[in-house]
Amino acid sequence: MTAKRSVTVRVPAKVNVQLAVGAARPDGFHDLANVFLAVSLHDEVTATPADGLTVSCEGRDADKVPLDRTNLAARAAELLAARHGIAPDVHLHIAKDIPVAGGMAGGSADGAGALLACDALWGLDSSREELLEICAELGSDVPFSLVGGAALGTGRGEKLTELPVGGGFHWVFAVADGGLSTPVVFGEFDRLTEGAEVPEPAASPALLDALRTGDTTALAAALANDLQAAALSLRPSLAETLTAGTEAGALAALVSGSGPTTAFLVKDAESAETVAAALIASGTCRTARVATSPAPGATVL
Repeated sequence: MTAKRSVTVRVPAKVNVQLAVGAARPDGFHDLANVFLAVSLHDEVTATPADGLTVSCEGRDADKVPLDRTNLAARAAELLAARHGIAPDVHLHIAKDIPVAGGMAGGSADGAGALLACDALWGLDSSREELLEICAELGSDVPFSLVGGAALGTGRGEKLTELPVGGGFHWVFAVADGGLSTPVVFGEFDRLTEGAEVPEPAASPALLDALRTGDTTALAAALANDLQAAALSLRPSLAETLTAGTEAGALAALVSGSGPTTAFLVKDAESAETVAAALIASGTCRTARVATSPAPGATVL
């Protein structure tokens, strides 16, 4: 065990530039071909020694973040401590900047951030493989929050293959009022596809090539999200947000993951500011955030 100190980890949000969804499996999950791209919106998780396990939060939408053991940050500390036969005596403070329940893996980011912070605080020196195993146990998106950059997630999204990215991309994210439950969106996907042939999910070669070459125009043409129809079915107003962003000059628009955040790929930083201002002025979203990608994964500060 190390001397008492605090450890802070910065961890990024994500956008799914492709989310291909297979039919429901017997265990209730779906096989995915999930192309993750980390973006420059971050949470920071600080781990400090304590007499028990507690969680606090500040920042955007902090009032919507659970502070009990259901928080993925708390669960990460518990799982890591259990593996090493120690008590999860830590206070976890989350500085929240990633939209909550917005399809950008904010909760998953906090889980990955807490895991890395506790590992450093407790001097455990866990291998990357062990940390990724715990991440997969926490949730399908958590491993990517640790890895960052770009990656293809298969299985239920937790089996990662890192992908090369040949340049930077500019994004605008429109944050909606309220959240959408990921299980509910998948349930709606199942309802909408009932009786239909659901193809095996596979990554788009054109999309992977666009990432590799850093070609924004080609990436815009290849963006795809099989959950978008389900998200729009549950929240029809998102269609107005998508339209507002494309009319303002975005090259492409899609629902981010299970939503309700919508993502707009734009040409450059100037275009990002223009589209963000237009989205806010349209009244179709609560706010709009500008970001770039790729971004590094969980990083000790």
